[in-house]
Amino acid sequence: MDALIRAVAPGDIPQIAAIYAHAVVHGTASFELQPPEVGEMDRRRAAIVDAGYPYLVAELDGQVVGYAYASAYRPRPAYRSTVEDSVYVAPSVQGGGLGTALLSALIAACEERDFRLMVAVIGDRASTGSIRLHEALGFQHVGALQPVGYKHDRWLATVLMQRTLGPGASTPPTTAP
Repeated sequence: MDALIRAVAPGDIPQIAAIYAHAVVHGTASFELQPPEVGEMDRRRAAIVDAGYPYLVAELDGQVVGYAYASAYRPRPAYRSTVEDSVYVAPSVQGGGLGTALLSALIAACEERDFRLMVAVIGDRASTGSIRLHEALGFQHVGALQPVGYKHDRWLATVLMQRTLGPGASTPPTTAP
């Protein structure tokens, strides 16, 4: 799939909100129970971008069909070099390599910012597409939390994976958001 991967723009938020709403309502990638309004999604985008984290979209034929961003893994300063990734792709283009393109670009953007570790918290053990995507890009399984969430009338686990970025823990970080 030949998509344009670029930085998010405020005008992308309605399409991003629609992609996320579908994931919230129909899937288990997110443990939110109700899709956030467009204004809330824009507030979240601004907070991520303003903090210096990358937020990318995939565009096909002028339409945003996927997005990925990195955000703080935890708020305490000692975690400043660790990020958590989020990747969402519109149902109509899932399985076509868009997730790989987005996550690959996100990894590169995080390495450019001198982040050292990326963590994936994958909702539901049955999210095999997301698990395979992360495995293909070098993430290692580090555990699972179960049962940690209740959605769609069932208990769900989260799969924890991680990937070293750049030099990893071999040297101290030089930058942070």
